[in-house]
Amino acid sequence: MKEFSYQRATQVRDALTQISGTAGAKFLGGGTNLVDLMKNEIETPTKLVDVRRLPLEGIRNAADGGLIIGATTSNSDAAVHPDVRRRYPAVTQAILAGASGQLRNMATIGGNLLQRSRCAYFADTSQPCNKRVPGTGCPAIAGLHHNHAIFDWTDHCAATNPSDMGVALMAFDAVVRYETLNGPGEIPLSDFYLPVGTTPHLETKLPPGALITAVALPKLGVAAHSRYRKVRERASYAFATVSIAAALSVHKRRVQDVRIALGGVAARPWRARIAEAALRDGPAAAERFRAAADAELAKAKPLHDNAYKLTLTRNLIEAVLTDLAKRAK
Repeated sequence: MKEFSYQRATQVRDALTQISGTAGAKFLGGGTNLVDLMKNEIETPTKLVDVRRLPLEGIRNAADGGLIIGATTSNSDAAVHPDVRRRYPAVTQAILAGASGQLRNMATIGGNLLQRSRCAYFADTSQPCNKRVPGTGCPAIAGLHHNHAIFDWTDHCAATNPSDMGVALMAFDAVVRYETLNGPGEIPLSDFYLPVGTTPHLETKLPPGALITAVALPKLGVAAHSRYRKVRERASYAFATVSIAAALSVHKRRVQDVRIALGGVAARPWRARIAEAALRDGPAAAERFRAAADAELAKAKPLHDNAYKLTLTRNLIEAVLTDLAKRAK
């Protein structure tokens, strides 16, 4: 690693002040992603401000009936919290699918949303990568891309977002809350991640120097009837090839409400709004689920070696929604 300074902050204002005006300074949460990137000199911060001791830990009820999850809450604590398990089971399942127990004990909710790509070219400093060094190119387009994006990629980058938890949060309209020296703000998760465009190194809409303080989950009845399912190349700790967070509410065999988000298919957790619109107020039947998946996938543009993700995604949407529909009867 390159040399860097290290400081611990005990108050949010203190952490923001320590970052302000220092080029290359970064916040450090659990370090489960950032420290690995530093070891490989992919990230080279000049200063780390440890935020684990900030008063941002814990889960509480929101005034609107939803939940507020503090940014320094560990993934493990969020996954086993009784309100998360009961009211948003897909969030629990996504977190538990995301890593080993040891990593979940260290990783934080805020840090999870900011983890960076696991693209092999991004991780290899001997290779060009627009996300790591802007303007150098994206060798994945013509190279190894079997596990890359099928939605919303450009010639500048085809990497996917690695977060499991983010997929479930996307399905439930989560909102990211943050603090800056100029005051607080919030960004719906649907707007949090920037389109790839020509600047894949710019990944989120967080203002410079902003600190994530919490994630807000709105009151959402359908979320209690949800599931997260992840397809990966091995059963042990691995990132998603394709994953789905889905919730379904059925009355008299018709879809009242449905939420679908996909992982492993784009540079951000992908909200399947076309499929959702095709299903609402219609029959809760397998053929309808398949048709809705096809409608969503019509805008996909797979690369040469990842077209298999079309079939995998279609089957996953149909299987999970069919299972949820059976449980709703």
